[in-house]
Amino acid sequence: MVDDVWKRDEVESPCIKICVVHPEARLCTGCLRSIDEIGRWSRMSPDERRMVMAELPSRAGAFSKRRGGRAARMARRQS
Repeated sequence: MVDDVWKRDEVESPCIKICVVHPEARLCTGCLRSIDEIGRWSRMSPDERRMVMAELPSRAGAFSKRRGGRAARMARRQS
C-alpha cells in the first residue's frame, strides 16, 4: 500500500514551537505569522503558503526591544 499523504509536495510550516503572540503586533514571536495565518495554514493553497513564507523575513523587525526586564535593571545599576 502506498501512502500518498506523506509524499505530498507541500510548503513546510515555519512553526518553531515557540508560540507567543505579541500583544501589539499580533504576530507569533516564534514563526512571525499572524493569528489568522496560523489558523488558516492547513487550508491554504501551496501558493498562499509560499506568499506568507516570502513575507516572514520582512516581519522580523516588527518587535521592538523590551525596555524593561533584567537588562534595564542592570543598566540602571551601572549608571
